[in-house]
Amino acid sequence: MTFLRNAERFFYKSLKQPKYAFRVGLKRLEASFYYHFGSGRASYPEAITLFLTHKCNLHCKMCGQWGETGVTRKQGTQFIQQELSREEIKAVIDDASRFRPNITLFGGEPLIYPDCADLIRYIKSKKMHCLIITNGFLLEELAQGLVESGLDELNVSLDGNAALHDEIRGMPGLFDKIMRGLAKINYFKEKKARKKPLINLQCTITSYNYRHLEQLVDVARQAKANSLTFHNLIFIDRATLEKQAEFDKMLGCSPGDWEGFNFNPGIDTGLLEKKKKEILSLKHDFSIDFYPNFSFAQLEDYYGNPCYSPHEYSCRCQSPWIVAYVFPDGGVRPCLNSTYSFGNIRELRFTQAWNSDAALKFRNILKKNKMFPACIRCTELYRY
Repeated sequence: MTFLRNAERFFYKSLKQPKYAFRVGLKRLEASFYYHFGSGRASYPEAITLFLTHKCNLHCKMCGQWGETGVTRKQGTQFIQQELSREEIKAVIDDASRFRPNITLFGGEPLIYPDCADLIRYIKSKKMHCLIITNGFLLEELAQGLVESGLDELNVSLDGNAALHDEIRGMPGLFDKIMRGLAKINYFKEKKARKKPLINLQCTITSYNYRHLEQLVDVARQAKANSLTFHNLIFIDRATLEKQAEFDKMLGCSPGDWEGFNFNPGIDTGLLEKKKKEILSLKHDFSIDFYPNFSFAQLEDYYGNPCYSPHEYSCRCQSPWIVAYVFPDGGVRPCLNSTYSFGNIRELRFTQAWNSDAALKFRNILKKNKMFPACIRCTELYRY
């Protein structure tokens, strides 16, 4: 059911990156086998997200880390300054190179990490697919290095046109700076006769911008983007957060990172559905999709029902069999918003942590329950 609803997205990736899509398909079949028969063990992951830094140069309104309800901004300096050294990150990449996962660079703002382009070059030297998720603030300065690094995909977060984006991000002139950066990316791609990095624009649907989503279509055209994705908002209500806390107590961790997503979405689903239909009816030469791919009935349920259940998708989370997150403290985590750790790369190799006793415990408890309370509005539930 999940695969069918994501078929269009997967088909697009297959056309643009056939070898990448084929490898992903095989990895997911293998992961599914281990999910059903591995007794908590998992085949090596399809993807590893390297959370390079907690630091960010923006305080966007809706961000669960640095936004109005964000958890990172409430942390002390020692926590915020945490980062793995270049040698520690390269050790993870060396260890993972035997099974060649897709590497995502994330944060905070990953381009703040020193010599990020050099890190990408190292990942590409190991023949791994690499993408980065960025707010775009530093693209203008780093464009040439990013193109020359061999980066496969550049995912840039945008909220609307110049006035709206700058208002949400809290920085006048930011939109124009990002667009100059994307223009430089395209300039160096053309100059060096390269098709990559693919430019993927990412828009999070929020109460601030959902009435104006059509603005992004013109923005994507201007940026010569390869795709535009509208992401349904991640949020959690207090009752669900309290239920999640019970599971996390049993696991010996904390749901604290979910606190940044505890707010009322404030979205009129009827108007959102109207905008969605208008946008998808437009002619364009790049991919446009809404993710997760909800029907109107599911969309209403998602935003308005405290007892929401994802009935159009498989009600089970398979993500910890497929992806891993390496955090600035060295922890190997199964989820972006859980503090549970499979182990620490400062004490174990990544491949040892991936199927450690702690990893098996987490996966077996998750499989028994199919999903945890907070999973219902986590994007990973709808991916696999």
